[in-house]
Amino acid sequence: MALRRERPRTDGREAAHPAIELRAVRRSYARGGSAVHALRGVDLALPYGSFTAVMGPSGSGKSTFLQCAAGLDKPTSGEVLLGGEEISRLSENRLTQLRRSRIGFVFQSFNLLPSLSVQQNVLLPQRLAGERQDRRLAKELLARVGLGEHGNRRPGQLSGGQQQRVAIARALITQPEVLFADEPTGALDTRTAQEVLGLLRQAVDSMGATVVMVTHDPVAASHADRVLFLAEGELVDELADPDPRTVAERMVTLTTAVNGRYAGAAA
Repeated sequence: MALRRERPRTDGREAAHPAIELRAVRRSYARGGSAVHALRGVDLALPYGSFTAVMGPSGSGKSTFLQCAAGLDKPTSGEVLLGGEEISRLSENRLTQLRRSRIGFVFQSFNLLPSLSVQQNVLLPQRLAGERQDRRLAKELLARVGLGEHGNRRPGQLSGGQQQRVAIARALITQPEVLFADEPTGALDTRTAQEVLGLLRQAVDSMGATVVMVTHDPVAASHADRVLFLAEGELVDELADPDPRTVAERMVTLTTAVNGRYAGAAA
């Protein structure tokens, strides 16, 4: 079955705009008596139908980047655009509506509701968005992730890898413009992680999805079209057509440089 995201949902913006665009995005937090600068003027445009991995040392701003790009947090300054629409200054109610209909999420913790069946969990975003619950599409998505016969089960009856597959199907049910994945394989064994990453790759290649994945794993990052490297809140490097060894080497170099700067500052 050739499931593809319905192009009219974005009113033709795909031809003219990136899926996600950040313009001079900064995010600062007050901590004690000082300010923490989590993002320092990030500029970035990610096209539709792409798979992007975001990596960086601990404290580099990866989580803040994802939260701002996905409308879960608002930047201190700068703009975030989804399909050409500026979203960083929308009201909380409007942002909630947008996240339910135009953005999908997959997290390290599967966040499935134990009292609902697998199919009901997949349909939950449509229910929350006030849309018609498309059970046919839910069944098709479950079949795509290898769980076509498990729709009536409860999450607790599934393995961790199967639950993450359900989470991917749930993220795709609204046919979102962008799917954000935050360490989606962090709680999985190596074999199961590879299967989940293959599903995200398939969502891009055969369903036209746009995936942005934060990860610490070079093997996971190698499934992406491009890897972006963050350090101290800035985009400092990128790698196209990544392979695990090259990604790991870049991370070692970057982490060593960051640790060296901290050691120099403390000396």
